[in-house]
Amino acid sequence: MRIYPDLPLARARAIALDALTLLLLWLCLTIGLAVHDAVGQLDVLGRGVERAGGQVQAGFQDAGDKVNGAPVVGDRLDDALSSAGKRTGEPVVRAGHRGRVAVADLSNLLGWIAGGVPALALLLRYVPGRVTRMRALLAARRVLGTTQDEPHRRLLAMRAAFGLPFGTLLRYTRDPMGDLEAGRLDPLLRALGDEYGLRPPGGAVSGPLAPSTAGR
Repeated sequence: MRIYPDLPLARARAIALDALTLLLLWLCLTIGLAVHDAVGQLDVLGRGVERAGGQVQAGFQDAGDKVNGAPVVGDRLDDALSSAGKRTGEPVVRAGHRGRVAVADLSNLLGWIAGGVPALALLLRYVPGRVTRMRALLAARRVLGTTQDEPHRRLLAMRAAFGLPFGTLLRYTRDPMGDLEAGRLDPLLRALGDEYGLRPPGGAVSGPLAPSTAGR
């Protein structure tokens, strides 16, 4: 299934537009990832707080272990120090963890805002039109590519004469209706084929008239 026009200029334009869209999409995603990573580096603050809370707990635990063997009051001191370590260190550890979660959520949100949202908007704007153009191209290729006999050529010439804008027709012939009436179908078929970027049916040469000729 060929999704690009046959004529070189029309095909080049379609490929260039697709390539530009992919480039913009890549740029959006790159910016989004860069913002995500930059904000994510703030995670070091939460990790530092979490590590500090853990060190406080470990310090009290070590102190409790050292006095654990003391006579009479050793066990009580160990329990007291361990309890103090939990009361002092655990809130700090939880605060550090909450900070890391908040940074992760913020980096994801800003990454989507900076890159994901523009990429999605680009796709929503471009893809429907691209699909419509591709369907029109495939349908036109079916109609134009299977038509060779004169009656069908005349019907297609009528489609061009009655369906295309006058400005488009005048780029191919000075008298569109006169050509249709006289059976000079090639200019009208060229106009119809070029409208979709396809070679005209029945061997007509593609391309408009020269500007000096078309304007006479």
